[in-house]
Amino acid sequence: MDRKYFQLVIENVKVAFGSIRSQWLRAILTMLIIAIGITALVGILTSIDGIKSSITSNFTSMGANTFTIRNRGSNIRIGRGGKKPKSYTRITYREAERFQETFNFPALVSVSAYASFASTLNYGSQKTQPNINVMGCDANYFATSGYDFELGRNFSETELRFGIPVIILGMEVKDVLFKKNTNPIGKEIAMGGSKYTVIGILAEKGSSMGFGGDKTCMITLTNARQHYLSPKTSFTINVLADNVATLESAISESTGTFRVVRGVNAGEENNFEVVRSDNLSKMLVENLYEVQVAGFLIGIITLMGAAIGLMNIMLVSVTERTREVGVRKALGATKAFIRLQFLVEAVSISVLGGMFGIVFGIMIGNGVSSFIGGGFIIPWLWIIVGVIICFVVGVVSGIYPAIKASNLDPIESLRFE
Repeated sequence: MDRKYFQLVIENVKVAFGSIRSQWLRAILTMLIIAIGITALVGILTSIDGIKSSITSNFTSMGANTFTIRNRGSNIRIGRGGKKPKSYTRITYREAERFQETFNFPALVSVSAYASFASTLNYGSQKTQPNINVMGCDANYFATSGYDFELGRNFSETELRFGIPVIILGMEVKDVLFKKNTNPIGKEIAMGGSKYTVIGILAEKGSSMGFGGDKTCMITLTNARQHYLSPKTSFTINVLADNVATLESAISESTGTFRVVRGVNAGEENNFEVVRSDNLSKMLVENLYEVQVAGFLIGIITLMGAAIGLMNIMLVSVTERTREVGVRKALGATKAFIRLQFLVEAVSISVLGGMFGIVFGIMIGNGVSSFIGGGFIIPWLWIIVGVIICFVVGVVSGIYPAIKASNLDPIESLRFE
């Protein structure tokens, strides 16, 4: 009995697919409606996953055991509920220097300050746009900020002490100023009316989401103080703990040390901000949740329209195949198997359309991810969700037409047309 039941089910499946093949144009158009909805759903959500990956990789490239001491909070406000970042009195060079001298913890400390946000660099006839960041820093800055050297070297003790005009370029700046096969080390470039000798090229860090470090260059902190920084400049302190396990201890120790340096009395709030390298990425990723929900809702609304279209197609199919249903019932087919036939047909159209939509969605989502600098992502979660949604859409769209077909009177059906 079980074997006969199984054979009947298989036969119904074959009949359902045969019906799809016989009405291939109608089936393909219906599949396209489903595919568009799934493409929107999977494409948007894959794009968001790519954006999350890009944000995380950009900030964690600084190191999970890095934090910064500065005179203001993160200047990013997302939505109307965002809070204005706090701002305190500037951190002077002397305060940063004293912290570096008195901070007694196994960690690497660097002091830096932005010399310019809009500089132009020249080498021969080549010239950059006036949008190059110039950072004045010490030798520890590259380690605390997650930079590696592609060519050349770091600042020497002599260069740092006397402010010798040497410069380290980001990869994007190097590509603009120098031809592909040119070795930039030792070349002299012009910046702000001064000549600087190139001693190093930073490895490509990426500039996706606007947080990269390739459109930048570094000069010694002493030279920056001599030529660029004003008395109102606030300095930034970066701290790189030995490992992630000691990060919290390093933050506590640095907070206590800098409170003493800044003269903060017991019981008073800190007049500076300690920012972990992953705080901003976490904040951005958390705020992408709303975008993700919106993308999911857009896909679901599109699929609701597709479900209505599929149900309409199935109702038309029931009307056109009334005589076929009558013949099958006359030959002994039960209501259950008539329902199964039409349900399998509806689910098959929906799932096949969903498969195409998943492929297109992954392609579009990864295209966006690639554009912003993210890697290739296979969103297994959204693939599974897409297949489940397509199955549900097929069942919901096919259940009423299937019931209608199973309730047809075989005598009346045989008289149809």
